Amino acid sequence: MAEQAHLVLLLSVLFSLNAAVLSFQKQSKISAVDLAALSAIKDSLTDIPGSRFFSTWDFTAPDPCSTFTGVTCSFDDRVTILSLGTGLSDSPGLAGSLSPALSNLTELTQLVLFPGLVTGPIPPQLGQLTRLRVISLTDNRLTGPIPTSFSSIPYLHTLDLSSNQLTGLIPPGLTKLPSLKVLILSSNEFSGELPRTVSARLLHMDLRKNNISGPLPKLPLTLRYLSVSDNSMWGPLNGLESLSELEYLDVSMNKFSGPIPNSLFFHPTLSSLFLQRNNLSGALPSINMDPTFPSYGEGSIVDLSHNFITGEITPVLAGVETLFLNNNHLIGSVPEEYVKSVYSGTTKTLYLQHNYLSGFPLPHGVALPDTASLCLSYNCMLPPVGLSACPASAGRQPSRPESQCSVFSHHSSMD
Repeated sequence: MAEQAHLVLLLSVLFSLNAAVLSFQKQSKISAVDLAALSAIKDSLTDIPGSRFFSTWDFTAPDPCSTFTGVTCSFDDRVTILSLGTGLSDSPGLAGSLSPALSNLTELTQLVLFPGLVTGPIPPQLGQLTRLRVISLTDNRLTGPIPTSFSSIPYLHTLDLSSNQLTGLIPPGLTKLPSLKVLILSSNEFSGELPRTVSARLLHMDLRKNNISGPLPKLPLTLRYLSVSDNSMWGPLNGLESLSELEYLDVSMNKFSGPIPNSLFFHPTLSSLFLQRNNLSGALPSINMDPTFPSYGEGSIVDLSHNFITGEITPVLAGVETLFLNNNHLIGSVPEEYVKSVYSGTTKTLYLQHNYLSGFPLPHGVALPDTASLCLSYNCMLPPVGLSACPASAGRQPSRPESQCSVFSHHSSMD
């Protein structure tokens, strides 16, 4: 009898527990406001054939927080993260437009739109979402400007609007946001000049492939990654001198002019420097005499090609793994430090073509490593037989006409 009583008691407890769980599950229902917002968002978007993102968005389901793909909720059943699309390489993504109803998800901290064919403007109402930390709307066909309301999102950490068709100016308030660390606006059609001062403590700023003009603004000392390549920017680069945290710098394919700041050659952290295809002039600095600053090194790349750099090559960049100095006005003999670096395998690519160089001191009895790419064509010397590995863009002429060399050498000696 006692065993039966215990069994009845156990079954009673289990029944009560199950009833409590079922009651909790019934109560665990998404906010009505958020559910209505998700319905409007779904109505404005559609799966591109081959995508099945919305297949789980069944509005008769008891708990969308746990069944809707891309939706993450808080303990109080408010949507906090919304990822539209799967991001998988075999998924074509979504089409349609972004609904202003997104602004009704008032607890949202992250909004992600994966690559697809979404068109139309970015709803300015998103600026009402004061808890947003991440906005990532990449690789779609969004048009129009960046909403100025984004300048009022106090905790925004990351804004990535890359690879769309966005236009207009970059709102000056955006670069003053106190929490902003990552700003990626590359591959759009933004125009005009940048705000004069970027006071946000950015770590990463990528504005490449736009129509931005004007000089570089005053930039935050916290920057580690900076790219403004392939724009129409001009002016000097001396504003970069104080950026001591930089690891990656790309200002290529613009109209920057003047000398290259010496600090970029003697930088404690910089390993990737792209200054090619500008109007930069002046000479390379002398070798760094401070052993506490090991400029560049393994994995490094420096591209100063297609500028107007003059004078002799100094040893300052010897040891860079991939080095492009081609298409400048460099003269004299290549320093032995570069030759040793190539033959030791430290420098794997050295392009010096289309300069006015007069010598390349070969070491005796040492073969060039198979991994080395060395181009010396179209200088004031004949490239050593069997050593030239040049790209097609270098042309077929092995050396310059002597008349060019004598004239340029004369002008250089007069400077």
